[in-house]
Amino acid sequence: MVTQLSNEQISYYRENGFLVIEGFLDAGELEEWRRCTAEAVEQRLGSGVLHNQSRPDDYYARVFTQCLRLADTHDGMRRLLLDPRLGQVAATLAGIEGIRIWHDQALIKPPYGNPTGWHLDVPYWSFSSRDAISIWLALDDATLANGCMYYLPGTHKTARFENAGIGQNLDDLFKLYPEWREIDPVACPCPAGSAVFHNGLTAHGAGANMTRHARRAMTCGYMPDGCTFIGTQYSLPREYFQSLKIGDVLDNPVQNPLIWHRSA
Repeated sequence: MVTQLSNEQISYYRENGFLVIEGFLDAGELEEWRRCTAEAVEQRLGSGVLHNQSRPDDYYARVFTQCLRLADTHDGMRRLLLDPRLGQVAATLAGIEGIRIWHDQALIKPPYGNPTGWHLDVPYWSFSSRDAISIWLALDDATLANGCMYYLPGTHKTARFENAGIGQNLDDLFKLYPEWREIDPVACPCPAGSAVFHNGLTAHGAGANMTRHARRAMTCGYMPDGCTFIGTQYSLPREYFQSLKIGDVLDNPVQNPLIWHRSA
């Protein structure tokens, strides 16, 4: 795993709100991520919860198969995601002192799957931060043909926490941010084993999968240590959600484990 970042990479991320690191995983690591993701997704789809395939013919279900919080139920996935090296890289890019897992999710764009509309991440979540960061691990080659990621560079600097859902209209986000129509999107094709990091307020989307093969990715959203609850449930378990008050620090070691801190 790549653990050393250059000053140029850090500067690029902070200026543009995203960064592609090719060869982030070596061949053995990639195979382990593929194995654990496949097993954990199979378990999640069989559980009836925390996935989007209850109505498999819906538009959103055909954007990608989305399976959340796989580390909760799969030991191998938990081991991979709690690796402090991931936290160190993400925290270094974000320029924060400590970092917690918000939630993980597999995103598998099916053959001939729908495009992913432009959206932001943080406004969906249960906290508010300009420094949240996500990792998107390519388990297959991500190409222009099968739905690689696209970003609008610099949008993390001007995002106002307003968001659009991932629906059939790709441009719904531009109704909220019409000024972003003047920004040229950047496509990020990358080989399997690459990592794409992005700020939680960077506008992003993905093309349709025009191929007969699935395009697999494993992702994780990270929360800066010290973030507080804003009242949104999203992926929080009901019992834990109901125990929270607005302003509570989200530091539950089971729900949002601290995986790296500069002082450690």
